[in-house]
Amino acid sequence: MSSPVPLFMMPGGPELLIIFFIAVLLFGSAKLPGLARAAGESMGEFQKGRVRVERELDEMRTTARESVEADAEERERTAD
Repeated sequence: MSSPVPLFMMPGGPELLIIFFIAVLLFGSAKLPGLARAAGESMGEFQKGRVRVERELDEMRTTARESVEADAEERERTAD
């Protein structure tokens, strides 16, 4: 039995060369460094935003957990 083919495969050397050649034809060699820089900056901003959202979610989970624990302690005190 053969293994399933992955839906997303990383391009190899020849494929990357073809993609690079098409990019040079479309944008010209003078614009490629600027486009690469802009793409890198965009990726960096995306990563920063992702980290910020993850941090906020962790803070919300911690706050919710503390609230539940405080409510449970309050119920125990009032039950006694």
